[in-house]
Amino acid sequence: MKILKAEFIRSCAGPEQFLRGELPEVAFIGRSNVGKSSLINSLLQRKGLAKVSRTPGKTRLVNLFEVTSDDPGLARFVLVDLPGYGYARVSKSLRAEWAPLIEQYLDGSEQLRAVVVLVESRVLSEQDRETIAWLLSVGRPPIVVATKVDKLKMSERISALRRLQEGLGLDEALIPYSSSTGEGRDRLWGALKERIQT
Repeated sequence: MKILKAEFIRSCAGPEQFLRGELPEVAFIGRSNVGKSSLINSLLQRKGLAKVSRTPGKTRLVNLFEVTSDDPGLARFVLVDLPGYGYARVSKSLRAEWAPLIEQYLDGSEQLRAVVVLVESRVLSEQDRETIAWLLSVGRPPIVVATKVDKLKMSERISALRRLQEGLGLDEALIPYSSSTGEGRDRLWGALKERIQT
């Protein structure tokens, strides 16, 4: 699949700025250092679309991007980059501001078709488990993607991914992804296409 256009629309500080259009929306969420911006850039094959920072926790607003592809099943949609969670050096008060904004979007968007939760392939986090459980409780079963799989040795990969899947209580298999090599890109597009078309 080829991405024909990927453009930043705007950053939202409150629910009144969320889109009320007709285009289907796909949201990405994960811990602050999980490699979300790198994955979005890799998925869309754009180098600097989502800003990659050396300091985790830089995404503090809900960022919207309009994407056009050559695939009829995914012709136009909105990619939603949600603030990362769980970064220790961000103040508790700032984290407390993010949570309602994220929840209002995830629970309230009528156009939301898929939520992609990014988890790091080498780390089982309680916050990831809680996020997945909450999404299931509000009727938003997530697509779970294990990032940075290129950092795993082949000998430890199967057991690491199995441990992660069991630890997160997932019925469906994780999608292993590497922003460096592009592994998992086609599989993730396939999962998104399925959600958007149903």
